[in-house]
Amino acid sequence: MGAILEFGHRIAKMLPEIKPPVRPPDTKERFMWTGVALFLFFLMYNVVAFGAKDVGGQFDFLQMITASNFGSLLTTSIGPIVLASIFLQLFSGAGIIDLDPKNPKEKAKFQELQKVLAIVIALVEATIFVMTGRVLLADGLDPSLAMPLVIFQIALGSVIVLYLDEVVTKYGIGSGISLFIAAGVSFSIIGGTIGLIFGETGVLGVIAGGGAEAIPGALIVLAPILVTAVVWYAVSYGEGMKVEIPLAYQRARGLSPKLPLNLFYLSNIPVIFASALLMNVQLFAVGLAGVNVDIGGFNIIEALGYVDANNQLTDGLLYLITPIYGGGQNTLAHINFILNGVTPVFGIPEWVHAIVYVLFLAFVSVVFGRFWAETSNMDTKGMTDQLIQSGMQIPGWRTDRRMLEKILDKYIPPLIFLGSFLVGLLAGLADLTGALGTGTGILLTVSILYRTYQQMERQKMLENTPFLSGILGR
Repeated sequence: MGAILEFGHRIAKMLPEIKPPVRPPDTKERFMWTGVALFLFFLMYNVVAFGAKDVGGQFDFLQMITASNFGSLLTTSIGPIVLASIFLQLFSGAGIIDLDPKNPKEKAKFQELQKVLAIVIALVEATIFVMTGRVLLADGLDPSLAMPLVIFQIALGSVIVLYLDEVVTKYGIGSGISLFIAAGVSFSIIGGTIGLIFGETGVLGVIAGGGAEAIPGALIVLAPILVTAVVWYAVSYGEGMKVEIPLAYQRARGLSPKLPLNLFYLSNIPVIFASALLMNVQLFAVGLAGVNVDIGGFNIIEALGYVDANNQLTDGLLYLITPIYGGGQNTLAHINFILNGVTPVFGIPEWVHAIVYVLFLAFVSVVFGRFWAETSNMDTKGMTDQLIQSGMQIPGWRTDRRMLEKILDKYIPPLIFLGSFLVGLLAGLADLTGALGTGTGILLTVSILYRTYQQMERQKMLENTPFLSGILGR
């Protein structure tokens, strides 16, 4: 409804705003603002909220895909921003919010509503995290004072990230949300690699122990790094696959540009939304821990999602659609857990869990892919409008909207479905390998870096930066 957009517009007018640049920022300015945003992000990422305990290690997968660090100022991080986008996509698709994506004013109001909703969700999520014990309060503090203080800091962290995203989008390189995800995953991969090499049970320690098992043991320890490299290569290969449709300018003969349609047509957006949904499903299940709803002497809450003493979801229906944790960074132990492990209460084989999780992630990615394509003008009609407005046509065909739409319809809908399904499937399968940074995290990072590289090429930023051009082999 238009009233919802108007309400969000009125609230957004009272909030601070990042003004768009008067002139396009040059390359040095873009790198500077991107660097400033990353510095502030890592600063908040590593600063524990005053009055809270550092609880690193919980929900590693959730922290990875939301660029968060439980107990720090970025406990919720980009989670509220992504969740707000998911809600509004669903509302728009269901017709609850009437949005004309071709109307710039309505699109601007939609983005303002998303900002307002993200701030509200940040406050709600921060409250839930603290009230349910996901974030522990420091010892020796009055809970009545410490609790609201910690909630405020965590919510404020997400709000700052929201504005940093705007800064990067308008003045930096790429998208702030994508940049923070890639930064968080890269930080995890680097930290994990250092731990595997220099840790107490790392490669150097195994080799120093000597004996006939030293070399095989070192290779086993290095397995997560090798798996990470394989997943990285597979995702990079998929990113490079595309279909190119020849185009021609109506008024400029001789120029023959091409419209590239990548296999991953919608990039990593579908799997970001799907992973964020699964994150909130897991948090919902943990929030129900301890609730008893008995029917015939059977607690249906445990059947929905069983949470153990460590506040980890370990069984039930909702457990089947969450990533698998087993074996830590030991790849062989992780694979053995998937093949031979069972859930502690209902005895569900972990290989069943693996199949359900991968397929569910793939199909949910397709659903979000369709919503995103429609609301971001990346569907057939939206792309047709963009080509017509740019004065382009397909060589050998009349400049007819219906004909152009018919030709694009052969490629775009299948790519939306296939690309979204494959990106979800690849992310799910990669998660089963036990790779550093998680399979989904690696997929998101590779996709983000690839798209950022493409943007830098389009803006000729590499030509203006010889040092970076040399590193990338340009």
